[in-house]
Amino acid sequence: MADRVPLDFDPPVRQIRALLLGVDDRDLAAPTPCPDWSVAALLDHLMGLSVAFTMAARKRAGAAGTDGPPPEPSAEHLSRHWRSRLPVLLAELSIAWKDPAAWTGTALAGGVTLPATAMGTVAMNELIMHGWDLARATEQDYAADPRALEMLVEFLGQGSADGTPGLFGPRVPVDPEEDLLTRALALAGRDPAWRPPRRRRVPSGTATGG
Repeated sequence: MADRVPLDFDPPVRQIRALLLGVDDRDLAAPTPCPDWSVAALLDHLMGLSVAFTMAARKRAGAAGTDGPPPEPSAEHLSRHWRSRLPVLLAELSIAWKDPAAWTGTALAGGVTLPATAMGTVAMNELIMHGWDLARATEQDYAADPRALEMLVEFLGQGSADGTPGLFGPRVPVDPEEDLLTRALALAGRDPAWRPPRRRRVPSGTATGG
């Protein structure tokens, strides 16, 4: 059914679910490319956006995450069961956007109403950008579906170079000949060169517990 809708959410969902397997508890406090967000806060955001965009696809006005802005993500708010719950929420998101009806009319998420095609594209952008954020923060490899990236580059290129508060930061200059992922990241206000600070390694043989 995915070939009947503009975007297939399966690839980014599979990518994030694979990345989750590489997240160690010690990673949760690590910084991410999102200013002031730890990995735990990023995971909390992924859980919230999964619910909100699933409800948007299903046209469930009044459901969680639809009628008003989401709460600020935080490590404290992250569910203790995120390892089992987040993969399920991501799968439900992908299934919801397989329905051609999800792409018709308008859709509501975070208190914002958009044409459904635009909302679906925003949802895809969130998955790809935050998938990359998670991969970089936890030093894992990341790849994105070229077909989705082509649409995102076109979509993001239509926005303001100064960014959109709450969605995109100011564009980061990059060579127009760069690959699609790098261009999409820069258009969304990400620094494609971002790397986490080097972690201090505990010397072997050093006691770490009491």
